[in-house]
Amino acid sequence: MTPSILPERYSLENVRRVLENPGLLRRELFHLTLRINSRARRVGTALEGKSEGVDVIAADWDNLVILDACRYDLFEARNRLEGDLRAVRSKGSDSWEFMERNFEGRTLHDTVYVTANPHVYELSDGTFHAVENVLESRWDEETGTVRPEAVVEEAIAAHERYPDKRLIVHFMQPHFPFLGPTGRTFDHMGIESLDSDERDAPNPWFGLIYEGAVDAETVLTAYRENLDLAFPHVEELLEALSGKSVVTADHGNLIGERGFPIPMRMYGHPRGLDREEVRTVPWLEVDAVDRRKVVAEPPREATEDETTDEDVVEDRLSALGYV
Repeated sequence: MTPSILPERYSLENVRRVLENPGLLRRELFHLTLRINSRARRVGTALEGKSEGVDVIAADWDNLVILDACRYDLFEARNRLEGDLRAVRSKGSDSWEFMERNFEGRTLHDTVYVTANPHVYELSDGTFHAVENVLESRWDEETGTVRPEAVVEEAIAAHERYPDKRLIVHFMQPHFPFLGPTGRTFDHMGIESLDSDERDAPNPWFGLIYEGAVDAETVLTAYRENLDLAFPHVEELLEALSGKSVVTADHGNLIGERGFPIPMRMYGHPRGLDREEVRTVPWLEVDAVDRRKVVAEPPREATEDETTDEDVVEDRLSALGYV
């Protein structure tokens, strides 16, 4: 943190805000802890010589199914899908790191991306042959996310529309918001439930657990349920698609592991925090007899109806805990 930043961030006005709302100090300490632990971990990873992670585009598949924020150990313990499962290292600790390091700057005109993840708005135009942004077309106002059944419907439609393309399908689950019975018992979804101060929290897990809204085990139960309810929809999708499929995750999630060198319990998936719990993800291969014949073609131009209102983007990012 440079001296020029200090006066602005730690001004008298901010000191006054902290005195009026001590929770802000807790958030600032959490931010500082993340920065210190992230830098320490990056140094440790470099010294250990660990790999950057699997290049998902270079891997052998016709369909790549991505579960958002799914730890390997959680997937392994609760998996109901048939296939060969192993652990791999993701290129990112959050969705944008994953996308940037796997997709950005590449010409993927043989691939269609069906996604419910809001970081799709940050991808350069023309990266894929087509992007089916279900965050736009299938947003569910009641839950503040895109439900997994909607992703399946749009993915099957895209497969029928682009039968000669590789297909990437990005579900939001098991990422927050939580759709299962436990998740419905506490208020944690949508911009309406967050005032301007609360939106300064580094991630929704922090707001729920560190501010005492709900205990950690309840949040973890809701997280597990979010994966359980996604499995039947992933299974349905795999049965409907031709070709070889891989089920993986963009990144994992911290669920209370202590950081280093500051041993604070940590939750969520802070960007740049190179922890094994965040970078280790499932890689489930489902082979098929018939492989797809794939061709590359120039990107499909987005229609006027597919352009996005910036206010809508902000609202949906906030509902998903990204703002």
